[in-house]
Amino acid sequence: MNKVLSVLVDILREPSILVALMALIGLLAQKKNLPDIIKGTTKTFVGFLVIAAGAGILQNALAPFGDMFQHAFHVKGVVPNNEAIVAIALTKYGTNTALIMFFGMIANILIARFTRFKYIFLTGHHTLYMACMIAVIMTVAGFTSAPLIIIGAIALGIIMSLSPAMLQPFMRKLTGNDNVALGHFGGVGYALSGLVGKAIGGKNPKSTEDINFPKGLGFLRDSTVSIALTMAVIYVIVALFAGPSYIHQHLSNGQNYIVFSLIQAGTFAAGVFIILSGVRLVLAEIVPAFKGISTKIVPNAKPALDCPIVYPFAPNAVLIGFFSSFVGGIVSMLIMTLTGGVIILPGVVPHFFTGATAGVIGNATGGVRGSVLGSFVNGILISFLPVFLMPVLGDLGFANSTFSDADFGVAGIFLGSLANHGGKGAIIVGILVVLAIMVLFSIRKRAKDMNSNIGA
Repeated sequence: MNKVLSVLVDILREPSILVALMALIGLLAQKKNLPDIIKGTTKTFVGFLVIAAGAGILQNALAPFGDMFQHAFHVKGVVPNNEAIVAIALTKYGTNTALIMFFGMIANILIARFTRFKYIFLTGHHTLYMACMIAVIMTVAGFTSAPLIIIGAIALGIIMSLSPAMLQPFMRKLTGNDNVALGHFGGVGYALSGLVGKAIGGKNPKSTEDINFPKGLGFLRDSTVSIALTMAVIYVIVALFAGPSYIHQHLSNGQNYIVFSLIQAGTFAAGVFIILSGVRLVLAEIVPAFKGISTKIVPNAKPALDCPIVYPFAPNAVLIGFFSSFVGGIVSMLIMTLTGGVIILPGVVPHFFTGATAGVIGNATGGVRGSVLGSFVNGILISFLPVFLMPVLGDLGFANSTFSDADFGVAGIFLGSLANHGGKGAIIVGILVVLAIMVLFSIRKRAKDMNSNIGA
């Protein structure tokens, strides 16, 4: 049984396989010919592997930066990192996580089929992480066996539906269409960034992509060049503070610390370039293929894809968002240091991926100011939410890491608060109430649409 679950988790956690399967189903539903089916499925699969490869390169380039930063400025605390906390949790909660994940994906499809929340969440690794957190919280609350799996799966399906639904108005603004959704559990932070941008952007906000560089600096319009040069400056500054001896002994394997910093900066830019290339490849295939699912299986369904899907729409905002979010994390760390208690260190990886996405969304609604301030607010949000999330995770809450992105904090605090104030019964009632609200909203929206059609 455990071997079967292990294989199941390995399949379902891979966005490349999930999205390729969805493309295959969509193309089959459209009764495409065999060459088109093979081409569309393969290019979708390879495209997501390209994105994953770029993300891996980015993480490898950012890892030493985080170590250098902590050593340079002598800070210690909890580093939010989804991969780290899930790796710890799966040793104890692996079986429940796998079952919640599998049935949660089915719940997501059923919600998309029978309600107006038409979003199929295809970011497999984030689905795994959320399933793991739900398994931990519900186990701590006292759930066991079938009730844990059933209620946990419903909760997961709801979160997988609500997160992209909340972001779709911003995605329509960003992309100019309603073809694709954002499936990444930083949704609350992205929505907040979009709202901040809308509030401060004014009537005709200046986009980050329209920044006017002096004629002699026109080469900075190339996002690869600007990212590489900017990261090189940041890396070298932090390396100077960290000192050559630390870098030589712990990070660079003896390589000169300045050379090492420049290589990491260039590697970072290469990772972004690869991600942008993969996104273009995937979008060219998955949107047409998904029409089969949206017309034949789940009417009007939209694929909810990982956060790098938005990066090509505003490459400058990607870098601006990362830095602004990271600054928000530093400000939050200083506040925590002064007030005492748990100190959440600014994790470079979550601040890049969520900050960059918040920057793009903030730019779509509020231009440069929206990108800067929106992603800054995201940085503060993902710094303080883990403080309130850690107590509801039981013994796991005292690990040296915790869940990082905003939706984990919001969902975890919601479920944990229900457990603390009413136990298992409160969690069951709370989840069913949310589901009932979604169903009632869908019925009301359907009735409103029917009346509009009759009136027309």
